[in-house]
Amino acid sequence: MPFNALIVEKDADGKTHATVQQIDESQLPAGDVTVAVEYSTVNYKDGLCLGPGGGLVRNYPHVPGIDFAGTVTASDDPRYAPGDKVVLTGWRVGEAHWGGYAQRARVKADWLVPLAKGMTTRQAMAVGTAGFTAMLAVMALEDHGLKPGDGPVLVTGAAGGVGSVAVALLAALGHEVAAVTGRPEAEAYLRDLGASQIVPREQINETVKRPLESEIWAGCIDSVGGAMLARVLGQMQYRRSVAAVGLAGGANLPATVIPFLLRGVNLLGIDSVLQPYDNRMRAWARIAKDLPMDKLEAMITPATLADLPRLGAEILQGQVKGRVVVDVNA
Repeated sequence: MPFNALIVEKDADGKTHATVQQIDESQLPAGDVTVAVEYSTVNYKDGLCLGPGGGLVRNYPHVPGIDFAGTVTASDDPRYAPGDKVVLTGWRVGEAHWGGYAQRARVKADWLVPLAKGMTTRQAMAVGTAGFTAMLAVMALEDHGLKPGDGPVLVTGAAGGVGSVAVALLAALGHEVAAVTGRPEAEAYLRDLGASQIVPREQINETVKRPLESEIWAGCIDSVGGAMLARVLGQMQYRRSVAAVGLAGGANLPATVIPFLLRGVNLLGIDSVLQPYDNRMRAWARIAKDLPMDKLEAMITPATLADLPRLGAEILQGQVKGRVVVDVNA
C-alpha cells in the first residue's frame, strides 16, 4: 500500500525541493523494525535537512524527521512486536537515515525505546528530541548537585523547543527559573510555563572584558552558545554547572578558563543523539513523571506534512515558539 512521505530532492544546480509524495514500503531503507508513524516534530536539525541539508544529509532523495512516535507493524527483533508503541530520537535518523516525515519508517531496533507508561504518542512528540534533551540537561545538573532552593536557574533560548520544556520541568521540580528571550511577546507564555523572571536577551548576550561578574545563577541550561554562554559562565555561582545543549548563537566560545579555575564552574555537554538505552529510559520515565502535561499541551502548535517546508525555514530564523507536533496522517 502506498503511503505519504515528505521527500527532499536535489536538482542538478544543487538546490533542494521538499514535496509530499506517495511511496511504497519497498522503498524504505533497511532495518529490523517497521513503524506506522503517528507523530513527528520540527527541530533545528529538521530545518537544516528540509533545506540545503547543512551537511547533515548524505544522499538524496531523502526523508527528514529526526524523531517520531508510532506503532510497530513488523519486527525481526524479539524486543518489539506488532502493536507495540515506540519512540525514536537521535541516531542520525532523519539525517543519514530516512526519518519520521512519512507514514511509515524502518529503523534498527537498537534505536527505539518503548513509549513511556502513561504517555500518548502525541505527548511523546510534543516532548520530542527537544524535550528529551531538556530532561537530559536537568538530570545532568541534578547529578552535579543542583537542588530546589539553591537559587535561580537560567534557561537561554527559553521560548524555543528545548527552552520551553526546560522551563516547565525546572519550575515543576521547584526551582526558581529565569528565562532568557529576545521575543517580548513570549513573556506571558514563559510565565505560564513557570518562569519567575524574564531576562531580555540583549541584557546577557554581549561579551564583557571581565572574566568574572557577580555570582547569580545556581544552574543554567544553554541552547544558544557563543557570546551568551561565555557571559553566563562568568556569572555562575561557586561550583555550579552549565548544561550546554545547542549553538543557536554560534559555535565559537569567546571565554577564558577563569570561571573554571577560580569558581570551579562545570560546563556539561549534553548529547541526545548517541545516549545509551538505559539513560534514555531513565529520561523518558522522568519526563512522564515530572513534566506537567497541561504545560506541555500549552506549548503545542499542530502541523501536517504539507506545513513542513514553511516550518523548516521558520525554525532556522528563530520564529518557531514551543513545540510543533506533526500529525503525519492528517
